[in-house]
Amino acid sequence: MSGHDEGSRAPGPRGAAFARILDPESVPVVGTDAHLAPVPAQRLLPSALRERFAAPRDWQPELAGDARELLTHAPSPAAVLVPLVEHDHGLSVLLTRRTDHLRDHAGQISFPGGRQERADADAVAAALREAEEEVGLARTQVEVVGRLPVYTTITGYQVTPVVALIRPGFALAPDPFEVAEVFEVPLSFLMTPAHHRRHAFELAGVRRQFLSMPWLPPGGERHYFIWGATAAMLRNLYRFLAD
Repeated sequence: MSGHDEGSRAPGPRGAAFARILDPESVPVVGTDAHLAPVPAQRLLPSALRERFAAPRDWQPELAGDARELLTHAPSPAAVLVPLVEHDHGLSVLLTRRTDHLRDHAGQISFPGGRQERADADAVAAALREAEEEVGLARTQVEVVGRLPVYTTITGYQVTPVVALIRPGFALAPDPFEVAEVFEVPLSFLMTPAHHRRHAFELAGVRRQFLSMPWLPPGGERHYFIWGATAAMLRNLYRFLAD
C-alpha cells in the first residue's frame, strides 16, 4: 500500500477535493519539525520496542487519516506490515517502490500490505500474508511486536499498521508485477522530525497538507520520496515512541 491514499482499488469519494496529487514533490514545503527532538537511540533497540508495545503508555496518534470526512462509503479493513530489520548497526525500515506501470500509485513508496481478506483471521494475518505475497518475506522471519492505531485513507480503507522485527538472514522474492524495488531506511532517520517536511496546498477552497520524509542513501543515485499515508503512519510511530 502506498503514499497518498492506500488501497486505491476501492471506490473513493468524488469531486475536486478528492483529486489525486500527481506530483507530490512539486507541492510547496511550508516547514519541517526540526524543533521536535528525535526518538532517543535507546528507545530504538529491539528490546525497548518489545517493552514499549507490551506495556504502551497513554498517547494519541497525530494523524488518524487523510480527509476522512470526504468518504462516501463505509471503509474496508486493510493492513500493512511495518518491518524493522535488525542489523548490528541498528534497526532499519523495509519499504517497497511500486512498479512504474501500475495504474495507481506508480513508483510510489509503500509498506507491504493490502486489503484484509475474509480468510484472514485478523489484521496481523493480513499483513503477514501480504508481505509474503508482495516481497516473499517468510513469516518465520517475522516477530510481530504490536500494532499502531488504524489509519483511514481517503480511498476508503481502515489500515492497521502491524509493527514487526525482522530477523537477519531473510531472503526476499518481490512480485515483479507490483514491486520494482525493496530498500531499507534507517529507523533513526525516520524517527528524527527534522527530516519530516510539511507540504501544503489549496484545492477547491480546501487547505490540504501532507508529510514527506525524502531519503537519499549515502552514495546512492536514487531519491526515495516517502510521503502521504506511508509517511503519516511513520509519524504516528514517532509519536508512539517519543511520547
